[in-house]
Amino acid sequence: MSKVDIQKQIMQAVDAVKKTNPMAGSVTNTVTINLVANAQLAVGGSAAMVYLPDEGEFLAKAGGAFYINVGTLFPIYEQTLPCAAKALHDAGKPWVLDPVAVGIGSLRTELLKRFKEYKPGIIRGNASEVIALAGLWGLDGSAGGSHVRGVDSTDTVAAARTAATALARWTGGAVAVSGTTDLVTDGSVVAFSHGGSHFMGKITGAGCSLGGVAAVYAAAAPPFIAALTATAAYNLAGSRAENKADGPGSFQVEFLNELYKATAADIAGNPLEIEEA
Repeated sequence: MSKVDIQKQIMQAVDAVKKTNPMAGSVTNTVTINLVANAQLAVGGSAAMVYLPDEGEFLAKAGGAFYINVGTLFPIYEQTLPCAAKALHDAGKPWVLDPVAVGIGSLRTELLKRFKEYKPGIIRGNASEVIALAGLWGLDGSAGGSHVRGVDSTDTVAAARTAATALARWTGGAVAVSGTTDLVTDGSVVAFSHGGSHFMGKITGAGCSLGGVAAVYAAAAPPFIAALTATAAYNLAGSRAENKADGPGSFQVEFLNELYKATAADIAGNPLEIEEA
Protein backbone atom coordinates (compact mmCIF):
# COMPACT_ATOMS: atom_id res chain seq x y z
CA MET A 1 0.00 0.00 0.00
CA SER A 2 1.66 3.23 -1.16
CA LYS A 3 1.48 6.57 0.62
CA VAL A 4 -0.56 7.98 -2.29
CA ASP A 5 -3.07 5.11 -2.03
CA ILE A 6 -3.36 5.64 1.73
CA GLN A 7 -3.92 9.38 1.34
CA LYS A 8 -6.60 8.73 -1.27
CA GLN A 9 -8.39 6.35 1.10
CA ILE A 10 -8.14 8.89 3.94
CA MET A 11 -9.89 11.46 1.77
CA GLN A 12 -12.59 8.94 0.89
CA ALA A 13 -13.13 8.14 4.58
CA VAL A 14 -13.47 11.81 5.53
CA ASP A 15 -15.90 12.51 2.69
CA ALA A 16 -17.96 9.38 3.45
CA VAL A 17 -18.40 10.35 7.10
CA LYS A 18 -19.43 13.92 6.27
CA LYS A 19 -21.91 12.59 3.71
CA THR A 20 -23.46 9.71 5.70
CA ASN A 21 -23.29 10.94 9.33
CA PRO A 22 -22.66 7.42 10.73
CA MET A 23 -23.69 6.44 14.24
CA ALA A 24 -20.91 5.30 16.55
CA GLY A 25 -22.25 4.31 19.95
CA SER A 26 -20.00 4.45 23.00
CA VAL A 27 -19.54 3.12 26.47
CA THR A 28 -16.82 5.50 27.49
CA ASN A 29 -14.92 7.22 30.26
CA THR A 30 -17.29 9.38 32.30
CA VAL A 31 -14.52 11.93 32.87
CA THR A 32 -14.30 12.61 29.13
CA ILE A 33 -17.74 11.76 27.76
CA ASN A 34 -18.55 15.32 26.72
CA LEU A 35 -15.40 15.75 24.62
CA VAL A 36 -15.81 12.30 23.07
CA ALA A 37 -19.34 13.11 21.89
CA ASN A 38 -18.47 16.60 20.69
CA ALA A 39 -15.45 15.36 18.73
CA GLN A 40 -17.56 12.66 17.06
CA LEU A 41 -20.08 15.32 16.05
CA ALA A 42 -17.35 17.70 14.87
CA VAL A 43 -15.97 15.26 12.29
CA GLY A 44 -19.44 14.51 10.94
CA GLY A 45 -20.54 11.47 12.94
CA SER A 46 -23.41 10.87 15.32
CA ALA A 47 -22.86 10.08 19.00
CA ALA A 48 -24.81 7.98 21.51
CA MET A 49 -23.49 7.25 25.00
CA VAL A 50 -24.92 4.30 26.95
CA TYR A 51 -24.30 2.42 30.21
CA LEU A 52 -26.82 -0.42 30.44
CA PRO A 53 -26.36 -3.94 28.99
CA ASP A 54 -29.48 -3.99 26.81
CA GLU A 55 -28.78 -0.51 25.46
CA GLY A 56 -25.17 -1.42 24.69
CA GLU A 57 -26.29 -4.54 22.84
CA PHE A 58 -28.95 -2.58 20.94
CA LEU A 59 -26.51 0.11 19.77
CA ALA A 60 -23.89 -2.50 18.93
CA LYS A 61 -26.33 -4.04 16.47
CA ALA A 62 -27.95 -0.82 15.24
CA GLY A 63 -24.95 1.49 14.79
CA GLY A 64 -22.29 1.57 12.13
CA ALA A 65 -19.51 1.07 14.68
CA PHE A 66 -18.93 1.16 18.45
CA TYR A 67 -16.42 2.46 20.99
CA ILE A 68 -15.52 0.83 24.30
CA ASN A 69 -13.33 2.73 26.73
CA VAL A 70 -12.60 1.14 30.13
CA GLY A 71 -11.35 4.34 31.76
CA THR A 72 -13.97 4.61 34.49
CA LEU A 73 -15.68 1.34 35.35
CA PHE A 74 -18.96 0.74 37.17
CA PRO A 75 -20.15 -2.68 38.42
CA ILE A 76 -22.83 -2.76 35.69
CA TYR A 77 -20.07 -2.72 33.06
CA GLU A 78 -19.25 -6.31 34.00
CA GLN A 79 -22.43 -7.11 32.07
CA THR A 80 -22.54 -4.22 29.58
CA LEU A 81 -19.11 -4.45 28.02
CA PRO A 82 -18.91 -8.20 27.24
CA CYS A 83 -22.52 -8.06 26.04
CA ALA A 84 -21.73 -5.25 23.59
CA ALA A 85 -18.42 -6.76 22.47
CA LYS A 86 -20.00 -10.16 21.78
CA ALA A 87 -22.86 -8.56 19.83
CA LEU A 88 -20.35 -6.59 17.75
CA HIS A 89 -18.22 -9.64 17.07
CA ASP A 90 -21.19 -11.83 16.17
CA ALA A 91 -22.61 -9.16 13.85
CA GLY A 92 -19.24 -8.47 12.23
CA LYS A 93 -19.45 -4.81 13.25
CA PRO A 94 -16.29 -2.71 13.65
CA TRP A 95 -15.44 -1.54 17.16
CA VAL A 96 -12.70 0.36 18.91
CA LEU A 97 -11.13 -0.60 22.23
CA ASP A 98 -9.29 1.84 24.47
CA PRO A 99 -7.61 -0.24 27.23
CA VAL A 100 -7.19 2.68 29.62
CA ALA A 101 -5.03 1.88 32.67
CA VAL A 102 -4.79 -1.81 31.74
CA GLY A 103 -3.47 -3.83 34.67
CA ILE A 104 -5.14 -1.78 37.39
CA GLY A 105 -7.89 -3.65 39.23
CA SER A 106 -9.39 -7.12 38.82
CA LEU A 107 -12.56 -6.11 36.91
CA ARG A 108 -10.61 -4.11 34.33
CA THR A 109 -8.16 -6.98 33.88
CA GLU A 110 -10.85 -9.62 33.45
CA LEU A 111 -12.83 -7.51 30.97
CA LEU A 112 -9.76 -6.81 28.86
CA LYS A 113 -8.85 -10.51 28.88
CA ARG A 114 -12.32 -11.37 27.57
CA PHE A 115 -12.04 -8.85 24.73
CA LYS A 116 -9.26 -10.89 23.13
CA GLU A 117 -11.76 -13.37 21.68
CA TYR A 118 -13.99 -10.58 20.35
CA LYS A 119 -11.13 -9.05 18.32
CA PRO A 120 -11.67 -5.27 18.24
CA GLY A 121 -11.15 -3.74 14.82
CA ILE A 122 -9.08 -0.90 16.29
CA ILE A 123 -7.11 -0.70 19.53
CA ARG A 124 -6.16 2.84 20.59
CA GLY A 125 -3.91 3.52 23.53
CA ASN A 126 -0.68 5.01 24.73
CA ALA A 127 2.54 3.02 24.49
CA SER A 128 2.39 1.52 27.97
CA GLU A 129 -1.23 0.43 27.52
CA VAL A 130 -0.48 -1.22 24.18
CA ILE A 131 2.50 -3.10 25.60
CA ALA A 132 0.50 -4.17 28.66
CA LEU A 133 -2.46 -5.36 26.57
CA ALA A 134 -0.16 -7.45 24.38
CA GLY A 135 1.19 -9.02 27.56
CA LEU A 136 -2.27 -9.66 28.95
CA TRP A 137 -3.20 -11.40 25.70
CA GLY A 138 0.05 -13.39 25.58
CA LEU A 139 1.33 -11.78 22.39
CA ASP A 140 4.75 -10.59 21.24
CA GLY A 141 6.20 -7.25 22.25
CA SER A 142 5.46 -7.38 25.96
CA ALA A 143 8.82 -8.69 27.17
CA GLY A 144 9.77 -6.91 30.36
CA GLY A 145 6.26 -5.56 30.77
CA SER A 146 5.02 -2.00 30.56
CA HIS A 147 5.09 0.80 33.05
CA VAL A 148 1.52 2.06 33.27
CA ARG A 149 1.01 4.97 35.67
CA GLY A 150 -2.73 5.43 35.84
CA VAL A 151 -3.68 6.78 32.43
CA ASP A 152 -0.15 8.01 31.67
CA SER A 153 2.49 6.27 29.59
CA THR A 154 6.05 5.82 30.75
CA ASP A 155 7.08 3.93 27.59
CA THR A 156 7.97 5.39 24.21
CA VAL A 157 5.94 4.87 21.05
CA ALA A 158 8.96 3.14 19.49
CA ALA A 159 9.03 0.66 22.37
CA ALA A 160 5.43 -0.33 21.62
CA ARG A 161 5.97 -1.05 17.91
CA THR A 162 6.35 -4.82 18.27
CA ALA A 163 3.38 -5.08 20.63
CA ALA A 164 1.21 -2.94 18.33
CA THR A 165 2.12 -5.08 15.33
CA ALA A 166 1.36 -8.30 17.23
CA LEU A 167 -2.01 -7.00 18.41
CA ALA A 168 -2.97 -5.88 14.89
CA ARG A 169 -2.03 -9.26 13.46
CA TRP A 170 -4.08 -11.05 16.12
CA THR A 171 -7.20 -8.97 15.58
CA GLY A 172 -6.85 -8.58 11.82
CA GLY A 173 -7.48 -4.88 12.40
CA ALA A 174 -5.33 -1.92 13.40
CA VAL A 175 -3.59 -0.45 16.43
CA ALA A 176 -2.99 3.25 17.05
CA VAL A 177 -0.32 4.22 19.58
CA SER A 178 -0.52 7.82 20.74
CA GLY A 179 2.59 9.80 21.58
CA THR A 180 4.73 12.70 20.41
CA THR A 181 4.69 11.02 17.00
CA ASP A 182 1.75 8.65 16.62
CA LEU A 183 2.11 5.14 15.24
CA VAL A 184 -0.67 3.30 13.40
CA THR A 185 -0.28 -0.25 12.08
CA ASP A 186 -2.30 -3.05 10.53
CA GLY A 187 0.45 -5.58 11.23
CA SER A 188 2.06 -5.27 7.81
CA VAL A 189 2.34 -1.50 7.35
CA VAL A 190 3.41 1.04 9.96
CA ALA A 191 2.43 4.69 9.57
CA PHE A 192 3.82 7.61 11.55
CA SER A 193 1.60 10.66 11.88
CA HIS A 194 3.02 14.02 12.96
CA GLY A 195 1.52 17.12 14.51
CA GLY A 196 -0.66 17.63 17.53
CA SER A 197 -0.05 20.00 20.43
CA HIS A 198 1.48 20.03 23.87
CA PHE A 199 -1.91 21.26 25.09
CA MET A 200 -3.33 17.79 24.40
CA GLY A 201 -1.62 16.67 27.56
CA LYS A 202 -3.19 19.56 29.47
CA ILE A 203 -6.84 18.67 28.81
CA THR A 204 -8.83 15.61 29.82
CA GLY A 205 -9.98 13.42 26.98
CA ALA A 206 -7.68 13.98 24.02
CA GLY A 207 -6.91 10.27 23.75
CA CYS A 208 -10.39 9.09 24.69
CA SER A 209 -12.04 11.32 22.10
CA LEU A 210 -9.57 10.09 19.49
CA GLY A 211 -10.91 6.58 20.09
CA GLY A 212 -14.46 7.84 19.64
CA VAL A 213 -13.56 9.55 16.37
CA ALA A 214 -11.77 6.42 15.16
CA ALA A 215 -15.06 4.58 15.70
CA VAL A 216 -16.87 7.14 13.53
CA TYR A 217 -14.39 6.57 10.70
CA ALA A 218 -14.54 2.80 11.27
CA ALA A 219 -18.17 2.96 10.18
CA ALA A 220 -17.01 4.22 6.78
CA ALA A 221 -13.55 2.71 6.19
CA PRO A 222 -11.37 -0.34 6.96
CA PRO A 223 -9.72 -0.33 10.41
CA PHE A 224 -6.25 0.83 9.35
CA ILE A 225 -7.57 3.73 7.28
CA ALA A 226 -10.10 4.63 9.97
CA ALA A 227 -7.45 4.71 12.71
CA LEU A 228 -5.01 6.66 10.56
CA THR A 229 -7.66 9.14 9.43
CA ALA A 230 -8.68 9.85 13.02
CA THR A 231 -5.05 10.24 14.06
CA ALA A 232 -4.23 12.56 11.16
CA ALA A 233 -7.32 14.66 11.86
CA TYR A 234 -6.28 15.02 15.49
CA ASN A 235 -2.71 15.95 14.68
CA LEU A 236 -3.84 18.52 12.13
CA ALA A 237 -6.51 20.05 14.38
CA GLY A 238 -4.13 20.07 17.34
CA SER A 239 -1.42 21.91 15.39
CA ARG A 240 -3.87 24.48 14.06
CA ALA A 241 -5.57 24.98 17.42
CA GLU A 242 -2.27 25.58 19.22
CA ASN A 243 -1.59 28.54 16.94
CA LYS A 244 -4.82 30.16 18.10
CA ALA A 245 -4.98 29.17 21.77
CA ASP A 246 -3.37 30.83 24.77
CA GLY A 247 -4.12 28.03 27.25
CA PRO A 248 -5.80 24.64 27.70
CA GLY A 249 -9.32 26.08 27.90
CA SER A 250 -9.20 28.01 24.67
CA PHE A 251 -7.27 25.14 23.06
CA GLN A 252 -10.14 22.71 23.62
CA VAL A 253 -12.58 25.12 21.97
CA GLU A 254 -10.27 25.80 19.03
CA PHE A 255 -9.48 22.11 18.69
CA LEU A 256 -13.15 21.21 18.19
CA ASN A 257 -13.47 24.08 15.73
CA GLU A 258 -10.49 22.84 13.72
CA LEU A 259 -11.79 19.26 13.71
CA TYR A 260 -15.03 20.59 12.30
CA LYS A 261 -13.36 22.77 9.64
CA ALA A 262 -10.74 20.28 8.40
CA THR A 263 -11.32 19.13 4.82
CA ALA A 264 -10.54 15.71 3.40
CA ALA A 265 -7.54 17.16 1.57
CA ASP A 266 -6.32 18.88 4.74
CA ILE A 267 -6.42 15.65 6.73
CA ALA A 268 -4.87 13.50 4.00
CA GLY A 269 -2.09 16.07 3.63
CA ASN A 270 -1.06 16.01 7.29
CA PRO A 271 2.62 14.88 7.55
CA LEU A 272 2.81 11.10 7.25
CA GLU A 273 5.50 8.43 6.84
CA ILE A 274 4.96 4.80 5.81
CA GLU A 275 7.17 1.77 6.54
CA GLU A 276 6.85 -1.99 6.37
CA ALA A 277 6.16 -3.58 9.75
